[in-house]
Amino acid sequence: MPGKPRLLCVDDEPVNLKLLDTILTSQGYDVLTVPGGQEALGVIQEKEIDLVLLDVMMPGMNGFEVCQWIKEREEYRNIPVVMITALASKEHRTRGIEAGAEDFISKPIDKNEVLARIKMLLKMRDLNSRLNRGYANLNQLISSGEEAIKTFNPLHFDFISAIDNIVKQVIRQAGESSDKPRIVLVGFVDEERSWKWFQYESAFEELYRTPIEADVQKALRLPDYGESTIAFYNESDLEKIGLQAFVKKVESLIPIKLANFTCYLSAEFSIFAINYSNDLTSYDAAVLKSIVMQSLFLKSLADQVKETENAFAYLVSALVRASEANDEESGNHVKRVGLYCSIISRKLKLVESFVNNIRLSAQMHDVGMIYIPAGIIKKPGPLTRDEWNFVKNHPLFGVKILGNHPRLQMAKNIALAHHEKWDGSGYPYGISGEKIPVEARILTIADHYDVLRMSRPYKPSYDHETTVKILCEGNERVNPNHFDPRVFKAFLETASHFEEVFERWKG
Repeated sequence: MPGKPRLLCVDDEPVNLKLLDTILTSQGYDVLTVPGGQEALGVIQEKEIDLVLLDVMMPGMNGFEVCQWIKEREEYRNIPVVMITALASKEHRTRGIEAGAEDFISKPIDKNEVLARIKMLLKMRDLNSRLNRGYANLNQLISSGEEAIKTFNPLHFDFISAIDNIVKQVIRQAGESSDKPRIVLVGFVDEERSWKWFQYESAFEELYRTPIEADVQKALRLPDYGESTIAFYNESDLEKIGLQAFVKKVESLIPIKLANFTCYLSAEFSIFAINYSNDLTSYDAAVLKSIVMQSLFLKSLADQVKETENAFAYLVSALVRASEANDEESGNHVKRVGLYCSIISRKLKLVESFVNNIRLSAQMHDVGMIYIPAGIIKKPGPLTRDEWNFVKNHPLFGVKILGNHPRLQMAKNIALAHHEKWDGSGYPYGISGEKIPVEARILTIADHYDVLRMSRPYKPSYDHETTVKILCEGNERVNPNHFDPRVFKAFLETASHFEEVFERWKG
């Protein structure tokens, strides 16, 4: 809760200071007194002052100069200054206004007048502070929104990290005196449709997140809100009968006495911001809701993108199944090849987006086989020259099927070039070296490994050790010179993982 307003009284007459001290202390104000202008500047820089009562005529630094010093500095200019003077001339009042004084009181002072003016100015200061905080929070919301958009990756959106960012904006950092909460409780529904709750605190410039083991939903008897609810409660509200039981339950979950809190409640996400340094208003609740809505919007967008990606993956799977319609023996070949490609890509330290893309795109490498008749695919003996030349067109058929959509560009590169060889002896165009897209170079070694492991009409299946030996030494069909040396090295260094994938997805 906010402390008592701190007032600074400046006057070179001890009698006047004692009178002000007596009047103001009796009203619950925290009063500091100093006999001169220079001393006043020192106190203002060392302590948080809410209002200054300032005598005009003082030796050394007079009241006009003190007031002007305060108003020239951004960090202090919002402190109200009341000038107390026996000077009634228009000239002196004009000088006081030019120095920035908010009000004037004439000597001898009247107790009721002094208290009324102080109460009014403190209220104005509070409203002005809220306006400044509102502007600062608005800028913060804009900045955080811009940053969130810049860094937003819907395929790798981590909701708990988004929550951490929410709390960092809301919670009071160590040493701050701003009106932010001391503790934040956050709950959300996870993928298993169960509520998870966390307690956040800030210390030593670090944000600490601690899981709450208790069933908060049950302990606090929180309903499953069909509509979102936003509310705030100050200390006077917490004493009401309807909230007393709720307050006791919250205090049983966290080791702190509740002074105030604001909360956002919904069916999927809830947040309690507890113990602000000032009394709460609807504005504080609205700021909290705005920040929450920002992150929930990004989560919703990420979920929609992921749903679209899942649908895309399903369509890829359907296309692959169609390409295997005439080759029942292929089993999980395409799934394994995709996983092999992701293993090599990570070993090559390619970016995660590439790794994820090639795992899916690699499965479409033989989609052009849809055009190849079943009689050719299942033929037990050697193919004729014409049959083989027709089969060698399946990369071109694959490109035709995949078309020109940007999302399928990697799949298209792989389908076209996965039979090209590092030494230029491949097909359909006989390109060599780095002219072959890296995704196709990776697919080539992955595909060769898996085909050697499988039983085909023209060959038996080989175990892992024999397969690696053939790839390293070569045979009538494969030669190590066919592979990009760097990709082949990555394969050899991860070959044990290839064996694990094959055994897991065998059949």
